[in-house]
Amino acid sequence: MLWNHIALPTFVALAAIHTAASAAGAKSQSDTVPFGMTARIAPAPYLGMPHDASGKIPPLLSQTGAFSDTRNLTLSKGLIPYDIVVAFWSDGAAKSRWVAVPNTKIKYSATGDWTFPSGTVLVKTFELPVDAADPGIKRRLETRLLVCDSKGGVYGAVYKWRADNSDADLLDTSRSEAIPIKTVTGETRIQTWYYPSRAECLACHNANTSGVLGLKARQMNRAYTFPSGVTDNELRAWNHLGLFDSELREADLEKLPTLAAADDGTRSVQDRARSYLDANCSQCHRPEGTVAYFDARFNTPLDKQELIDGPVLLDQGIDRPRIISPHDIWRSIAYMRINTVDDIRMPPVGRETIDQKGVALMRDWITSMPGRPVLDPPAMTPAGGTFGGPLEISMNEPEPGAEIRFTLDGSVPTPSDARYEKPIKLTSPAVIRARAYKEGFTRSITTQEVFIVGK
Repeated sequence: MLWNHIALPTFVALAAIHTAASAAGAKSQSDTVPFGMTARIAPAPYLGMPHDASGKIPPLLSQTGAFSDTRNLTLSKGLIPYDIVVAFWSDGAAKSRWVAVPNTKIKYSATGDWTFPSGTVLVKTFELPVDAADPGIKRRLETRLLVCDSKGGVYGAVYKWRADNSDADLLDTSRSEAIPIKTVTGETRIQTWYYPSRAECLACHNANTSGVLGLKARQMNRAYTFPSGVTDNELRAWNHLGLFDSELREADLEKLPTLAAADDGTRSVQDRARSYLDANCSQCHRPEGTVAYFDARFNTPLDKQELIDGPVLLDQGIDRPRIISPHDIWRSIAYMRINTVDDIRMPPVGRETIDQKGVALMRDWITSMPGRPVLDPPAMTPAGGTFGGPLEISMNEPEPGAEIRFTLDGSVPTPSDARYEKPIKLTSPAVIRARAYKEGFTRSITTQEVFIVGK
């Protein structure tokens, strides 16, 4: 279950947050109300959820205690809405998130994960835009709850919304659903939505991350407009409420590292790309995390992250691969794995589509690094497959003046192998591998297609 992403909940009245803000309009810190939240009602621990995963989890979302009016997503008393700087990619879904913190302190860290008290419940609702011509039209899909249990761990529960939005039902396993999406031309395409299982929640939400992901200083050191209409720094507002076990000074906020949003033109492309990796990868790629060499956390200095020129465990058949290969997207395994939905995709759970903006950001960062220009791998037409008779294979390399060298036996092409000059006629099975060369350029990676040619 993936929690480090949200959208502003503009449609919910927050009964649990009391402020002195005037109903006449929004106020800033300099107005009569200096904080986004001036008081709160501490909710009951666990809301209506069991103290640990072995207890009986309510079969309906309306029974969890998260909402006083489930259909309209009206919060129960004590839940706090929040936002973060960089969202985890969730197939383009809009997300709203709230947290219920009982009357106990959060163990605060300026640079690491926060530890939430037992009985804390995080609530997140996913809605998918289903009309490209009107992004405001959304289908409500699921609400996930993450509970900090009585044993120091966490457990999750996924509720799938009914078609009429009257309630949502607890899922006992993972599930995929085909969601019709109306395109700008009025046609319909199908997008697969994946509902994770409770076991899959724990792949990222575990002891290595203190269970909770998105709620941390570098994600919340930002301006946020609270339901009162007051805009305030989220950390400042939470600190004012006494939610943390240590008090932050006003001067501390300016010194804290903060992630950079992908579209923040005031921050470098390096900051923005590293922030993207932090939000999407650092829950697993960190010390004591998944089996890998690099650390994706933004607060780890770049020269200690083993990202740039970092070694890889799985080379994916690429020559000279690196986690990030400077100026070379083709040998950057991190880029390859976020730019696919195949089995090697990363993250492996939580997405069925490619985050095109995130991929573009990573490409911009990699190509901004010093290095020689790199040739694209040659393209073959048609692609490999099974054919009933002889056929011709054409190759193309977009760089003018580059030459293509190829082999038909599956061996790696070298500058001394056959040069492509005209379409290759195949009358029998072959494994064609090709590579592009040009003086002053880094050679391309090898491209390969397998052709089964019948008689």
